Amino acid sequence: MSDRAPGKLDPIIALIAGVSLLLLLPVLVKLVLPAAAWESGPGPFFASFFETKNTSAFVLFVVFCSLVLISIRRARIGADLYIRPIAGLKAVDEAIGRATEMGRKILYVPGIQSMDEIQTIASLAVLGHVAKQTARYGADLDVSNRDPLTYAAARETVKQAYIEAGRPDAFRESLVNYITFDQWALTAALTGKMVREKPAAHFFIGSFYAEALMLAEVGQTTGAIQIAGTAELAQLPFFVCACDYTLIGEEFYAASAYLSRAPLLLGSIKGQDLVKGLVLAWLLLAAGLIVAAAATGGADSTGPVASLSKWMVSVLSHK
Repeated sequence: MSDRAPGKLDPIIALIAGVSLLLLLPVLVKLVLPAAAWESGPGPFFASFFETKNTSAFVLFVVFCSLVLISIRRARIGADLYIRPIAGLKAVDEAIGRATEMGRKILYVPGIQSMDEIQTIASLAVLGHVAKQTARYGADLDVSNRDPLTYAAARETVKQAYIEAGRPDAFRESLVNYITFDQWALTAALTGKMVREKPAAHFFIGSFYAEALMLAEVGQTTGAIQIAGTAELAQLPFFVCACDYTLIGEEFYAASAYLSRAPLLLGSIKGQDLVKGLVLAWLLLAAGLIVAAAATGGADSTGPVASLSKWMVSVLSHK
């Protein structure tokens, strides 16, 4: 938490904004100067080291980086960055608490892919939070893996979570299990475990394929609360139908920031949202100007509104 006075501009944020404006200065000069003045003046100088055909990409890159860095800095100095509540993540503690009250275990499956899959990395971030909560509540955790590398990473994630929760003595190697590398043998083992041991909560977080339907349906018949999350579009309908909560699309990748509230992750998510908002506003304004130009002067109008709308569209259509 920063000790600066309220309302005073943070020097790091001011530095980031100043550097961004400095990088965008050539673009601003080109927009202000007439074409003839630019070509006879600073144009040839900047063309020697700056590709003017990629100006729109350069501007978007600078704006994106500056907003992300400013958001990260704001998160680190204690600013309250709002992230929309996600029902599936809010239910994580509820599922763990239910398992604790019932005295039954929690089954966590971090997908079927290895550590080179971004969904697996995102799943381990959620696993860290789940493991930390199970350590605090004293619930029993069962992390079942298909890939050997994922198994090793999951074991270290759970071990670290128990240490951070102040319960290193409660960690056991048996909390994280390697089942088999075969997809359908893994599915048979997991569904059998659901029926025999009846865990109170199932977490299917990661990359899943055809086994998603079988896991979700069998888990639903056992009466367990189920929370799923994946970026595989073909498997989302099965999870949505058979699970109590499903993390869809970007909700899955934002889970680590939402659960941990870490400044680096939180600021990155907020910065990306701001850039998406700016691009969306730009597109809506361009569409509105195109409609206005067509309504006032026709599609081939050369008036200022039509010229501005064509320029706004060309900015995002160029490389």
